[in-house]
Amino acid sequence: MAARRRRRRLRKRTRDQLWAWGAVAVVAAGVWVAGHWSLVWPVLVAVLAAALAGGVGWMLLRSHRLAVGRDRVWRAQEEARARELSMAEVDALSWQEFERYVADLCRRDGCTKVVVSGRSGDLGADVVGYLADGRKLVVQCKKYAPGRSVSSQDMQKFVGTARPEHGADVALFVTTCRSFTKAALGLAVRQDIVALHRDLLGSWVRGAHLETLVPLSGSGGGTRRPPSG
Repeated sequence: MAARRRRRRLRKRTRDQLWAWGAVAVVAAGVWVAGHWSLVWPVLVAVLAAALAGGVGWMLLRSHRLAVGRDRVWRAQEEARARELSMAEVDALSWQEFERYVADLCRRDGCTKVVVSGRSGDLGADVVGYLADGRKLVVQCKKYAPGRSVSSQDMQKFVGTARPEHGADVALFVTTCRSFTKAALGLAVRQDIVALHRDLLGSWVRGAHLETLVPLSGSGGGTRRPPSG
């Protein structure tokens, strides 16, 4: 689509330039035939200046757009590098430490009653707490190598327990690897599971608020307030 727009702009610029030079030729020929060549130069200069101004303006606009595009790419690359640097600390954690780290991120962003399971057989509830708006949050943490993918089987297990067993309003699957398989991601979308891969986790680690990463409302209907005490 972008390439098609560039081609259209190029064709329009070429037509404009051809029109300008054609106008110069017509004016010059007309005045020449009339025997008033001395009148050609003011008209010729004016038309030529207009043509050049249009060309220079287009080149300046194109240069500006290229500079903005390069700056946007550079900023994206710098952001990606910063995320990776911030993930170096996370990569050094054990899986138990990673669960506690995620719990601390939840607390940082206003979650209350945050509990870390820290044991096997927790039925997918590695971290449980309540968002600031009262919804119950259940988090599955998977400390995987960056090049690995979260499988459909991993996602199925979490889907089967997050709401039926733990009553989650928001079910969050957090992993240190870069991707979910297509089947796992499709299942997450269908079952309203928030899937945070490495890049999104890196943004969370660097200060992105949890509320920007989760939906505004859970599929369970309404909100749930934390218990007192």
